[in-house]
Formats: sequence, structure tokens, C-alpha cells
Amino acid sequence: MAENKSMDIVEKPTKNETVCEKSRGDRARELFREGYNCSQAVTLAFAEELEARGISREMAAGLASSFGGGLGRLREVCGCVSGMALVCGALEGYTDPKAAAAKQDHYKKIQELVTTFKNENGSYICRELLAGINTDTNPVPEARTESYYKKRPCAELAACAADILERHLKENQK
Repeated sequence: MAENKSMDIVEKPTKNETVCEKSRGDRARELFREGYNCSQAVTLAFAEELEARGISREMAAGLASSFGGGLGRLREVCGCVSGMALVCGALEGYTDPKAAAAKQDHYKKIQELVTTFKNENGSYICRELLAGINTDTNPVPEARTESYYKKRPCAELAACAADILERHLKENQK
């Protein structure tokens, strides 16, 4: 299915043209606008890679579901950042509890990703990123209306986090 692909074709090539693909950020933005929370949007932008690791799209969406709104709408660490860390852990994380060097290397990667996000957005804390917008911690999410999307930076933050992670993964493949 095309929706399970992490890189969707946005235009068909004609003679002597290349195929243009959506970035992970574009996909994360679309997923957020479809109704997924911020963490799910970033996570599902990498659904193909996660599926290759045995994590279904449904499981990925479930794993990321708790992190929306800065952890269950508590407005703590931005869900986009949590989604970025979740995917990085699934794809590059350590599994041996005694592997101190691997743990240190992974934490360093996460800190670099988060620092990049903070440098680009001013913070990685949800309530700070949403300053001036209703940041209550009521567990009931706001209705997803055009007004909601216009006033919130969440779709763009999801795009930013996914793009940061995409760049990181490409750099590590070299």
C-alpha cells in the first residue's frame, strides 16, 4: 500500500526527469494533518524502516500514541522529539544492558538529535513550543479543525523532527 511507504512519489517522471519523492518531513506533516498525534506522525514517517525491523505500522502507531502533547498532553518533552527518539532507538538503539559503550553512543546520538531540534525551534518542551496557545493539560485533545491547524506549529514541528532524523540516518549510512 502506498500509505505504508515512507517515501511517496509526488509526481510521475516524464522523459529525462527524475522521480520527486516526499521527504520524511513532508510525510510527517501530512500524517499530523490526517489526525495522528505529533509523536505518531514522526514515527509513522519511518514506517517502512520500522516494518523492516518487525514493527508493524499499527504497533508503531500504538507505541508512539502515549507521547502526543508532550507525554499524554502534559506538555513536557515535545511528542515530535519523542517520536524521533523512538524511531532512532528502534533503528539504531542498543539491546544489551551490559553494553556500556553502545549505551553511551546511543545517548550521544539522541542528545545530538534533540540539540539540533532545539537549535532549530528554540526548545524541545511542548509548552514552550506552544507558548501563547492553549497549553492546558486536560486529557481531552482539541478538535482538529482548520483553525486548530492554523494556530499550532505542531505539523511543522513534526516535519522538522522527521527531517532531522532523516538527515541523521542518511549520514550514518555513509
